Amino acid sequence: MLQQTQIATVLGRGFYTRFLERFPTAHSLAKADDEPLLKAWEGLGYYRRVRMLRETMRAVIAEFGGEFPMELDPLMKLPGIGRYTANALRAFAGDLPAAVVDGNVARVLSRIMNFHAAIDDSAGQKQIWQWAEVLADPENSRTYNSALMELGQTICRPGIPDCLNCPVAKFCLTREPEILPTKRQKTAITAVDEHALWLSDRRGHILLHREGGKRREGLWKLPTRDAAEISTLPTLTEMQYTITRYRVTLRVHAGEKLKEKFQLTDGEVWQAPEDILALAMPSPYRKVIEKLLNES
Repeated sequence: MLQQTQIATVLGRGFYTRFLERFPTAHSLAKADDEPLLKAWEGLGYYRRVRMLRETMRAVIAEFGGEFPMELDPLMKLPGIGRYTANALRAFAGDLPAAVVDGNVARVLSRIMNFHAAIDDSAGQKQIWQWAEVLADPENSRTYNSALMELGQTICRPGIPDCLNCPVAKFCLTREPEILPTKRQKTAITAVDEHALWLSDRRGHILLHREGGKRREGLWKLPTRDAAEISTLPTLTEMQYTITRYRVTLRVHAGEKLKEKFQLTDGEVWQAPEDILALAMPSPYRKVIEKLLNES
């Protein structure tokens, strides 16, 4: 969960607790169907993470009897586990020698070493990891890595750090901490319009579409059609959200005028209003659907 999502969100909004209540064991997660799995992850985004987590659990059960291996090579061969996650498991779960580099650690090391190259390209990442591995404490891995992360969170903060209270200030080589770390130029945000339909049948059931594709596979949303066809229809509600480098304006249009000639496409299903909110769906769609259900 902490990959791509801040700890304040994961813990403060109860995602972690609810997920463990729903899937308390490796076996319960490994056997989970898509619908409850995605529902438990709803609101965190990047849904590929939870699918890979399920695949990891299945591999751990099949290959290691349900016990996570702590050696680096078998860890790295598990689905969805790369260098960072493998080292984090070794350090925090096993207290084994490992260097863990997150954004906080990278910032701390770039300042200590007065590193002015970009830390988010391949060469910069390689250098930061090399320093992290050299400096790692093999005897107190869990404590050391936790302390380094906390140093970045509380003292060696982004912008202007609290150098006067820094416990490692005497080792720090930079005299311009406020300009470090250096990162590549940010990708420009692209504005995108997204048009969806609000359409009900004679029973009052609402038309929903179940997503295919990799990014939102298995999630439910309102159906869409060609923008030229539906963008001129009355707008019932709209909202903005950001995903990666896109700022999306989602507009939901009244679809009554299309009823006579409307043809369902693959993945579209009429759903009873009382059942809709139990389905897993992207947060922006949940918000507009809740609003329209309350108004209907």
